[in-house]
Amino acid sequence: MLLLPTILAEQGSHAAGSQGCGYRQALFTGRVGVMLGIIGGTSLLFSTLPEMVKKQVDTPFGNAELLFGDVVMLMRHQQDLPPHRINFRANLAALALAGVDRIIAFGSSGSLNHDITPGTLVIPTDYVSMTKIPSIHDHAVAHVMPELSLSLSQDLRRFLPAARLGGTYVQTRGPRFETVAEIAALSRIADIVGMTLASEATLARELMIPFAAICTVDNYANGLADGVLTWDEVLEISRQYRERTGRILNTIITQMA
Repeated sequence: MLLLPTILAEQGSHAAGSQGCGYRQALFTGRVGVMLGIIGGTSLLFSTLPEMVKKQVDTPFGNAELLFGDVVMLMRHQQDLPPHRINFRANLAALALAGVDRIIAFGSSGSLNHDITPGTLVIPTDYVSMTKIPSIHDHAVAHVMPELSLSLSQDLRRFLPAARLGGTYVQTRGPRFETVAEIAALSRIADIVGMTLASEATLARELMIPFAAICTVDNYANGLADGVLTWDEVLEISRQYRERTGRILNTIITQMA
């Protein structure tokens, strides 16, 4: 099996063109396998984060800003990017180069099931994607078996006993919400819906980094409740739960870092 820096270096030699050797040198001198990585999204926008040092990390796929402290944190919507414009490859490659050996991602989601009420915490154990998933393997034939790490998910559940372990996450492209008909179809194959985790989980698998997620259920998906869902409403829900989300983040850092 190829070591992580070797995988990225192979891609970097193509992606960087004449600068490929520079990428290879940087990649091979990075730390590998020493820290917990956390990916934050909408649910962490209004929570208090620990004091961390911001650094830009260059990768063969672009650069990404990381926050360094007791963990390495990446805010996926940096530069206010909507879901369909996030550079997932640069984000995950940056975490790998920073020495992350496992990743826990926060994800805002909508419920596809009346039994999963807004405010519920879900640790999904599988996922479906209804949109294109990025790959680091642009210049090599490589196939991975996608998964969410069961052992990491179980650890997460042990420290967050209020969370529901199990369920399927389905990713749509965004940034628009789904239609009523789409939600009716998706509810037959999944339990919660979002716009990011399947891409991140697949890339983490390609990079051989165990990946688990804690999803905050912010709302019922379109058609499951009265009224019209708006982005402002999602942001307001994140504000309402900011203290709880902050406590979850603190628990993950203190117990799992």
